[in-house]
Amino acid sequence: MMIREIANRRSIRKYKPDEISTEAINKMIQSGRLAPSGKNKQPWKFLIYRKDAKRKFLLKMEEDIQRELRGNSILPESDYGLPDAGNTLRIMREAPVLIVVMNPYGKSPFEDITADERVTEIVDSLSIGAAIQNMLLEAERLGIGTLWIANTCFAYPELMEFIKEPGQLIGAVALGYADEVPRQRPRKTLDDIVEYHY
Repeated sequence: MMIREIANRRSIRKYKPDEISTEAINKMIQSGRLAPSGKNKQPWKFLIYRKDAKRKFLLKMEEDIQRELRGNSILPESDYGLPDAGNTLRIMREAPVLIVVMNPYGKSPFEDITADERVTEIVDSLSIGAAIQNMLLEAERLGIGTLWIANTCFAYPELMEFIKEPGQLIGAVALGYADEVPRQRPRKTLDDIVEYHY
């Protein structure tokens, strides 16, 4: 039988202003901490931003999205995603809590790395994805809405300077009580995604 939280989880883009308790956040982080990771490396660190700290983080992100929009782009082939990044910024401001996800062992995506380092990065990213999924499912169990965010990429160098942490910025999770009930989005069928080989 499918776990209820897997079936019911939705990406939430509208939040109530109610605060989330530290206890609930810690339960989510604990669930993430229990995820499997390659070589048990546990390549994750979670930075919790609330209130004024979150406001300052998002001001920095907004400045850098504006830099991208003015044409001083670090990701020129991805500029089609900038309008969505602006909307994501609105969502992040509305959510009471922002969890910034780091890989303390990772390197900047703007650095050249070897094939061996790239494989390590892939394994770390898979591990971090498992941790984040655990956190999202625990949030669902607790009745808390979440949105997994990758649009931090447009402000990567400046946000890393703001964060002052070693490693690689993976993204963020917006967190709060949902002020919407989204429908389930379409999913590909099993026939579209599975091939059996004997």
